Amino acid sequence: MKWWKTPQAAIVWTVIRIWLGVQWIQAGWGKVTGGFDASGFMKGAIAKATGDHPAVQGWYAVFIEKLALPNADLFSTLVAYGELLVGIGLILGAATIPALIAAAFMNLNFLLAGTTSTNPLLYTVAIILLFAGSGACYWGVDRYAAPYIKNLFGKTGHKMQKQTA
Repeated sequence: MKWWKTPQAAIVWTVIRIWLGVQWIQAGWGKVTGGFDASGFMKGAIAKATGDHPAVQGWYAVFIEKLALPNADLFSTLVAYGELLVGIGLILGAATIPALIAAAFMNLNFLLAGTTSTNPLLYTVAIILLFAGSGACYWGVDRYAAPYIKNLFGKTGHKMQKQTA
């Protein structure tokens, strides 16, 4: 067993995972309860795509302008609830790998939109936890739920194969 996947190392990964989850809950809760509107953020990102040294790449500004901004209500809802659900998943250790992928994806998009803030740190922590793999979810719901789900789908898949044969 690799050292980063040992139960002892998993304690460290769990503390880091829960810390990351708290960051996401704090970010998402204010948006969910406060009527978050991302359109101002999107307009700011589009404005950062001009000048000699733009903070936002032209292709990403076009994506925001043509797709995200016209659907600002949808994107605002996805961001607010996405942040909250990522936080809950990370704190509980439930669907940890999908939550980490979603966290990294959101941070990457915030970075592409020209916002630094805590995004580089949160992105880096999510990537490190992804590399930790099963060590990151050893102490959490996934430790118990994943084998159950694999067993459930494994049996279902086996039954389906028998029926078609």
